[in-house]
Amino acid sequence: MSEPGNSLPGVSPIDSSDPTIARGRRSLALSPSRASDFRQCPLLYRFRAVDRIPETPSVAQVRGTLVHSVLEELYGLDAPERERARAEAMVGPAWAAMAAADPTLDALVGDGERAGFLSDAMALVANYYTMEDPTRFEPESCELRVEAVLPDGTKLRGFVDRIDIAPTGQMRVVDYKTGKSPHERYQAQALFQMKFYALLIFRTRGVIPDQLKLMYLADAQNLTLAPQEEELLSFERTLSAIWQTILAAGVTGDFQPTPSKLCDWCDHKQRCPSFGGTPPPYPGWPE
Repeated sequence: MSEPGNSLPGVSPIDSSDPTIARGRRSLALSPSRASDFRQCPLLYRFRAVDRIPETPSVAQVRGTLVHSVLEELYGLDAPERERARAEAMVGPAWAAMAAADPTLDALVGDGERAGFLSDAMALVANYYTMEDPTRFEPESCELRVEAVLPDGTKLRGFVDRIDIAPTGQMRVVDYKTGKSPHERYQAQALFQMKFYALLIFRTRGVIPDQLKLMYLADAQNLTLAPQEEELLSFERTLSAIWQTILAAGVTGDFQPTPSKLCDWCDHKQRCPSFGGTPPPYPGWPE
């Protein structure tokens, strides 16, 4: 197995010493969420990635962030300390830290809803313990940022919830989901994110993860995949095609809307031409 810092010929990690990154003005890169946005609706991608228009998170999204925070903090403890009661007790302080960092969250989760909100988060943490025992293994990494530039210039970026390396050297990539597991016909869409992570690891470490694992905490179900090299290379071509299409739209500013049932939950419906709205002036593609 290659060391984590190694990269394949022709594939370079993004340079974190780049002065534009240091000043907080990063050039755009393709992440699993932004790739999904563009596939769903190019105009949604523009609003989120280029215009960077703020959105109001849903309660479910905030609860998901809270549970992720607790699980990340949990693995910062020594293995014997990762008991279920300890994890559940971490929910309240983690919420207090989130609310202190972002006062708008108190308005989103009102006083009358907070007890139920925290109880639901604790239930998700408890469900996690029915799926695996965190006292019995040590992850290689948690919340790992992985970035690379493919040979054709496509920039990839993502955060991996957890990577496990078995004593035998096998690698497992884990992502927590706080919703329910998807119906079979939506599983390929769910695995898009995991293939993205597998490709990033392949292109930065030179190894293919032995297992990709989505853990759905709401119903304690797993969705797994053992990726193959040919599959990842095909997926890489798909991502490159998406990125080239995004770049072409970035030059002209022509990000077309794609109306669907999801529009009813979109924060940008009022500025979408499909619903009589007008997008803000195009700010230009970030350099």
